[in-house]
Amino acid sequence: MIDNRKKVLIACDSSRTLLDFRGKLIEELLMKNDVHVFTPKISQQHVRERLQIMNVTVHENKLNGSNVSILSDLKYIIQLYNLIKEIKPDIFFPYTFKPVIYGTIVAKLCKIGRITPMLTGLGYNFADKPPKKRLVSTITRVLLKFSLSSSKRIRIIFQNRDDYQKLMASGIIGVKHQAFVVNGSGVDLTHYDYSPPEIKQISFLMISRLINAKGIKEFYEAAKLIRQKFSNVRFKLIGSYDDNIDSINKELYASIRSGEVIEYLGPVDDVRPYIKEASILVLPSYYGEGVPRCILEGMAMGRAIITCDSVGCRETVNTAAKQRNGFLIPIKNVAALASKMEYYLKHTKNILTYGLNGRSFAKEKFDVNLVNAEMLKIMQVD
Repeated sequence: MIDNRKKVLIACDSSRTLLDFRGKLIEELLMKNDVHVFTPKISQQHVRERLQIMNVTVHENKLNGSNVSILSDLKYIIQLYNLIKEIKPDIFFPYTFKPVIYGTIVAKLCKIGRITPMLTGLGYNFADKPPKKRLVSTITRVLLKFSLSSSKRIRIIFQNRDDYQKLMASGIIGVKHQAFVVNGSGVDLTHYDYSPPEIKQISFLMISRLINAKGIKEFYEAAKLIRQKFSNVRFKLIGSYDDNIDSINKELYASIRSGEVIEYLGPVDDVRPYIKEASILVLPSYYGEGVPRCILEGMAMGRAIITCDSVGCRETVNTAAKQRNGFLIPIKNVAALASKMEYYLKHTKNILTYGLNGRSFAKEKFDVNLVNAEMLKIMQVD
């Protein structure tokens, strides 16, 4: 009997995303393929155990996706090259910047038949920034253009049309490239099930790494304004404070940790209990998202949202009058953010209505099963 199973190699820059963002896709791939993952060290034991149960072959590395380290990156490239030579994958699926850039170059050198890099947002690399970040951005753009140079073997996946158009306008890709747009990473509507939001004790929840471009300061300052008028409103923040080129300053971090304005909960393994307790989900990001996962999770669980009219974020708000699920605000605009928070406090019925509309919108556009069906077609796997 002929074995038609193919080998799929997935490369990422954080082991936390393997199950949260790609778990259902990996399950689909495993039905007819063998799956290997090349990931930074897995720190969460439940992730390691789940991948073992799924029969995913794990290969760990020491990549730091958030910072520049020539020596570390070179070691990563060599390790990936040796791994590809060893397992000889039929399909290579890297996502996030470093795996996409380095991985696609190595995969080309190793003549992998199908290479499907996915850009999960462009981050800072195509935004205005201070000089100290400009060099890193320039180098990233040059490497990205080189790695994605046109080839029949490469099929590029974007999570929003803005990113596709940005790379076209900047000359990094052109009309000869095979490029596809999917609706983010999708969300599992059975895992993030609906629950009615609390409207008597209203709380605003933000889920994000503590970096400037996610709008941490804007959330903090808007919370201060609201608490001057509505003392019983609660504000909660979930996310890690990591070593990152754009981490918030120590003074703001200390103010947040004091708990006087915001309840800082740190990183958590499962956001569902916290979304269930929340009334509204907030993400004032101007980071350059793909499609923010935390907003999709909030929508799936029936939470009204406030987010920015920025790349990736704008995909999550349905502005049709009878289907509205939240608000888009200008970036870096504390007054606008506070105004929309106040709107919800004065129109509590819309917290329920917008939440239900968000669940419907997530089901229509972001259901992980719909997204994965598109992904499998693009990857050309059975």
